[in-house]
Amino acid sequence: MATTDSHRFDDDPAFALHRGGKLRVEGSVDVSDHEGLALAYTPGVARVCSAIADSPELVDTYTWKSSVVAVVTDGSAVLGLGDIGPQASLPVMEGKALLFRKFAGVDAVPVALDCSGVDDIVETVERMAPSFGGVNLEDISAPRCFEIERRLRDSLDIPVFHDDQHGTAIVTVAALRNAARLSGRTLGDLRVVVSGAGAAGVAVTKMLVEGGIGDIAVADSKGVIYAGRDGLTPIKAEIAEISNRSGLRGSVEAALEGADVFIGLSAGEIPESVVAGMAPDAIVFAMANPTPEIHPDVARAHAGVVATGRSDFPNQINNVLAFPGVFRGALDARASDITEAMKLAAADAIADLVREDLTADYIIPSTFDSRVVPAVAEAVADQARRDGIARA
Repeated sequence: MATTDSHRFDDDPAFALHRGGKLRVEGSVDVSDHEGLALAYTPGVARVCSAIADSPELVDTYTWKSSVVAVVTDGSAVLGLGDIGPQASLPVMEGKALLFRKFAGVDAVPVALDCSGVDDIVETVERMAPSFGGVNLEDISAPRCFEIERRLRDSLDIPVFHDDQHGTAIVTVAALRNAARLSGRTLGDLRVVVSGAGAAGVAVTKMLVEGGIGDIAVADSKGVIYAGRDGLTPIKAEIAEISNRSGLRGSVEAALEGADVFIGLSAGEIPESVVAGMAPDAIVFAMANPTPEIHPDVARAHAGVVATGRSDFPNQINNVLAFPGVFRGALDARASDITEAMKLAAADAIADLVREDLTADYIIPSTFDSRVVPAVAEAVADQARRDGIARA
């Protein structure tokens, strides 16, 4: 087996930080003498096990199940790196778990699966589920990610959340609500064009439709999606049925003529002339990473509000604003699912945090704003109770 000289990475601070991994497990009780050992393990633990066997709902009270999330991937769509496999995905999954703990006090366990078939992934997660209070699906390629999430939500009684879809959608909707407010508009006043029909593009579109968007069209590599277009996958056919009420056809550039909003969730490029041809007070969310579809400085010459997925420009659309608080709220309520209403409640909570201080460069809170997780968690938990799926 080939070996790598790890010392050649010693001058890179990223490798220095990752050496040995970014996580560890620590006990939450003291076991420093025989009495503590007898309670934490045998014989005391047997009494707790017997009680749970008799009353399974006690597992949420007497284990960590109700406060721990599995971060599950197959490594098939990792960041901008693509299909790099389960082992190479582990640094990202560790990072996700670290963010769960830092921002929401939620324990999370990275689970990188050496399988890629939908049936295999679903069965594996189902078999692991008794150990966890929730499942965060991460970096699984489309279109398999849609089927995997749907089947797991149907079969499990714990929250299942594909962050690449719904985390992005929640923060995008929050930011778009505030961007519209700056010019006295609502979501219902906007015509939106989404570039990209992958996991994020589909989820953003569905959530904006649910949130009352005026009109929205979605473009993939072949152009605007419309009902009856040849070669549509089932998920794109579904998108065609709920979008593009104007009946647009052709390229994303053509669709953007006179549009109010561009949401970029692909690796494509948008020329400056296209942004210049959008409606007055246009809104541009160029969210491709690491290179936005159009440079923010160029877009600002023609658009009223510009956001990206990067931390070195104003208005970063970052999933960390959503997923820690969403899971914190779902776990606190012991919710059996994460509904569309819960996601919209999360988006509203995020948007409301900056509503009174809005500027073109401040439509969304900072990822380090300590108000975000409590506000999102409370909104999500309250909505879970209204939806009738809370058990606490």
